[in-house]
Amino acid sequence: MKHMNDVIIVGGGVIGSSIAYNLAKRGQSVMLLDRGRLGMEASAAAGGMLGAQSEMEDTGPLFQWARQSRAMFPQLSEELKALTGIDIGLVREGLLNVALSDVQEQELRAREKLQRAAGEQAEWLSAAAASKLEPALSEATRGALYLPGDGQVEAPLLAAAFAQAARVLGAKVQEFAQVLGLLTERGRAVGVMTSEGPLYSDHVVVAAGTWSGQLMAGIGVDLPVYPVKGECFSVLTTKPLLRKTLFTTGCYIVPKAGGRLLVGATVVPNSYDRKVSLAGLAELMDRARLLMPAIGEAEWEKAWSGLRPQTADGLPYIGKVPGYDGLYAACGHYRNGILLSPITGKVIADFVLGGGEDPFQPELELGLETGSMTRSETRSEIRSEIRSETRSDTGKQTFLAMESLLDAFSPDLSGQSKRIGRREGELFSAIGKELHSIEAAH
Repeated sequence: MKHMNDVIIVGGGVIGSSIAYNLAKRGQSVMLLDRGRLGMEASAAAGGMLGAQSEMEDTGPLFQWARQSRAMFPQLSEELKALTGIDIGLVREGLLNVALSDVQEQELRAREKLQRAAGEQAEWLSAAAASKLEPALSEATRGALYLPGDGQVEAPLLAAAFAQAARVLGAKVQEFAQVLGLLTERGRAVGVMTSEGPLYSDHVVVAAGTWSGQLMAGIGVDLPVYPVKGECFSVLTTKPLLRKTLFTTGCYIVPKAGGRLLVGATVVPNSYDRKVSLAGLAELMDRARLLMPAIGEAEWEKAWSGLRPQTADGLPYIGKVPGYDGLYAACGHYRNGILLSPITGKVIADFVLGGGEDPFQPELELGLETGSMTRSETRSEIRSEIRSETRSDTGKQTFLAMESLLDAFSPDLSGQSKRIGRREGELFSAIGKELHSIEAAH
């Protein structure tokens, strides 16, 4: 008899690990597979910005999902720390989207009106007011859009906490598990073929970042995802120079603990080359010094790169894969993987458990109201209390609000799909935009 898991998840980055956590939290037997070490691809390279407002130029589905996901982080941070002892480094100091030219100032002033009309906090600051908040800003600053709701986390720690929390709740994890293809029978996903042999399950979730499209192609599904290499570097300062994240066209500077500043990121489309280039770093350094001159005196720490998974229209693929029951996609998040990981994990778990019909499954009570858990608590103790908060009217309304946006992220790319219709109608600002050599990235 075939050994079965409830769910196999291909890809152990922040998206796959979030899905594993959400499913294990609801009592499912989960197998999480990664071709290398967990969380060591794009998740490890990310700056960790929770920029729900900083890059969004419209108020379409991506913006709506982004701000819902951002709102999930405070509770998520407590849950993950209670289960694993890992502090994901949630910082809610806000972000300054800095204008260094007249054109940038006009764009940001228009964005302020859009954000405020959508009910978000956004305030245009003069150069003097921005410098009062962050004295290290360059004299070239024309002003800044202050977004107090945006924040940041430590991206590698978030990915690690998701994976460890899933383990605590019973998920099985296999690193260095090379998935060669997807197994299907009579129009249904039944597992995966690995280099060590087949693994079987009732459901399969593909969350393999830039490699997701290759797996889907093996069963005849066209789900184009391509890599966009991003190079970053970090420096150390003897005393903190920033409290808030600085963000402008071509560069961001994220203040981390211990006087560390993270600077990113270049954009090299369609490249699997992970080498860090001198030319890319030189341009990043110039842009960082233009934004904050004092960074030039900081001590060099290190440089690295990551491969962000991008799609043709700039929107992720999230949902059920047409033509195959039990098969789901969660990939193509590009610069927003960290930000969208909580909501993506929840929605994919809802689909898996409810088949898209009744997603309001009970979740495990993590005991956060009665005090934090210790790492020594057993899985049976964690599972001892069940809550059905997601069955409440509020929970249903929240999911229905998210569900109404899912067509925008559907893996269905057929000519009849609503996603194709929207792409052709150019309702999303990401469509038709050219990639530049240097661009802000999460």
